[in-house]
Amino acid sequence: MKKIFGLTAIAVALAFAPVAANAKDWTHVKVGIEGAFPPWNLMNSSGQLAGLDVDLINDLCARAKVDCELIAGDWAGMIPGLNAGKYDLIMTLGINDKRKQVVDFTLPYASGVASFLLLKGGTVADLPDTGKRLNLNDKAAADPVMAKIGEELKGKTIGVVQSTSQEQLINAYFGSDVSVRSYQNSGERDLDLKAGRIDAGFDSGVYGTTALAKPGNEDLEMSGPLMKGAMLATEVAIGMRKGETDLKAKFDAAIEDAAKAGTIKTLSEKWSKLDLTPTLATN
Repeated sequence: MKKIFGLTAIAVALAFAPVAANAKDWTHVKVGIEGAFPPWNLMNSSGQLAGLDVDLINDLCARAKVDCELIAGDWAGMIPGLNAGKYDLIMTLGINDKRKQVVDFTLPYASGVASFLLLKGGTVADLPDTGKRLNLNDKAAADPVMAKIGEELKGKTIGVVQSTSQEQLINAYFGSDVSVRSYQNSGERDLDLKAGRIDAGFDSGVYGTTALAKPGNEDLEMSGPLMKGAMLATEVAIGMRKGETDLKAKFDAAIEDAAKAGTIKTLSEKWSKLDLTPTLATN
């Protein structure tokens, strides 16, 4: 799922990261949301933030008894902005080891997968194991499938959103055999895919499911397995500065309450048609 910073962004974030945060009585919280990754977040026809993230953070803030100010911003600047104090929380942050070096996470509020997007009848044939779940950490099962996918993609151009775990996976598994083209957001990538300027896209499965349901995307299809594991950040949480233990406790409790109440199920099905309720465990 969305999104993993590269080494340069990690270094920038470390430079801005405070050594430790003092305990604080939180009443007002600034929340960073991209606004360009539907159905997680988007800008509606009125220019307002909307989507699963918006509905859920409003619910979580009420449960945590804090006033939340939602702030739209470019994805690549989210973690540096968090550690510089522009935001106190950032939404749609997939959990992985590199990010744990520079931010803390709440409990996950959603669990997703990643998959390929193709142009029907395009330059890439249907990929193996379409629609099947594949855990990349089960190397005995996953490696042969990924090798077959690599053969199909050899010499092709793959579009990804920059600073994402999807970008890192394509580079790690296929980077020497494919051209990787990075985009500011998924919509820009899809335009190039439909125009034949790239051969395939790789993105969040939730995004893919939603994109295929939109008018104008009838020529696109999801292909290949529904992946999680390895460097993919498919467990989605809220990010915060290191050491904000009081803030983490408030939102961990709110996420647990929302999951138990069925709110995460209701909102994720509303926006993605899928139940993304995570199996909660301490990170």
